[in-house]
Amino acid sequence: MFLETQGLKDLQTLVSMSKQRGFVYQSSEIYGGLNSCWDYGPLGAQLKMNIKRAWWETMTRRRDVVGLDAAILMHPTVWKASGHVDNFSDPMVDCRSCKARHRADHLESNVCPNCGSKDLTEPRSFNLMFKTHMGPVEDEGSVVYMRPETAQGIFVNFENVQSSMRRKLPFGIAQIGKSFRNEITPGNFIFRTREFEQMEMQYFVTPGEDDKFYDQWKEWRMQFYRNIGINEKNLRFKPHGLDELAHYAKAAEDIQYLFPMGWSELEGIHNRTNFDLSQHAKFSGKKIEYFDEAKKEKYVPYVIETAVGCDRLVLAALCDAYTEEQVGEGDTRTVLKFHPRLAPVKAAVLPLSKKEPLIEVADKIFATLSESVETQYDESGSIGKRYRRQDEIGTPFCVTVDFDTLEDKQVTVRSRDSMAQERISIDQLSRYVNDKILAKL
Repeated sequence: MFLETQGLKDLQTLVSMSKQRGFVYQSSEIYGGLNSCWDYGPLGAQLKMNIKRAWWETMTRRRDVVGLDAAILMHPTVWKASGHVDNFSDPMVDCRSCKARHRADHLESNVCPNCGSKDLTEPRSFNLMFKTHMGPVEDEGSVVYMRPETAQGIFVNFENVQSSMRRKLPFGIAQIGKSFRNEITPGNFIFRTREFEQMEMQYFVTPGEDDKFYDQWKEWRMQFYRNIGINEKNLRFKPHGLDELAHYAKAAEDIQYLFPMGWSELEGIHNRTNFDLSQHAKFSGKKIEYFDEAKKEKYVPYVIETAVGCDRLVLAALCDAYTEEQVGEGDTRTVLKFHPRLAPVKAAVLPLSKKEPLIEVADKIFATLSESVETQYDESGSIGKRYRRQDEIGTPFCVTVDFDTLEDKQVTVRSRDSMAQERISIDQLSRYVNDKILAKL
């Protein structure tokens, strides 16, 4: 049936489609937009929610991981202890010719990529944290920071969680939340933005067992991407060299995805040793230790971190799903082949006519399906055009209510990927759709 199939060629195609179909919009677009800030439309918000739900369930439906939702604003000393105040910076240069601003460590041969000039300023350090003020007076004593990562909220709550949840090592704390970085050169759509969402998990282990769990979490995290349908050919591990390691890391490895702009980081997996807990103990003046009942001793746990950029995973899911297929002579369809677990709409109800008897049945089917899966209702345009609209947003199943339905109490279910059609009894429809979705989980 399919004569030719190809994936996404360039990022701009995805940007245009995302706006047209309600996935992602430019933030404040009516005012000319705000650089590298994006709003998620109805379908994008649902896709992002499905991704967060898949990650959250994978992490917290384990015996050894619990969840947390820490505040965005934290005591400013947190960021002094973590090293962000003194070390969280990038080298910045300006081009004297075109006035463009660049990260110095991203330039080749010290040439401005914007205009080709070599007339650049000397690199200077630029701290990436956003500052704001808490309280009625804006002075140095009221400075707080928009958090640049969610991890520190986990570390400062280590003892609270360990004690209240009666946890023994090894155990993890998972969190999803917004972070903010005043990036010098954000870009590539939602890949690098100044406001973004992270999905992080810190796994606390006994020193000496960290290497074992580091390797284990690498395997578990790669399996997660397979489970949500990301093409394994587009994934790889990229270890950090000794000169690339963060100051807190004993070892680090990225899971990279092959985006249209090339291989880029999707998730970081790090052995953070006991750096963070030790730093917070030092700066707070309070002991942060774990009492090992078996060993009858206290020690500071080591930490294995997994940190995923939620927005980057949304982008990867869109890139991975995007497919153009020639289904006949001169007939090409665009389809987003999401894993059903991620698809923002699982089923679409399409009455063949706007006549009252069909609308009445279609409304009841929509209400029933909506109880268990995200469902869309569409009655405008030809059935062929409606199928293609659902293909473009990645809906796995289209349910057509026709005049035969009034007699035989059956509907036609069309599969997104194969375009095959099957007659299903209305009273079996919900089970059919849910079973098909679960079969791919």
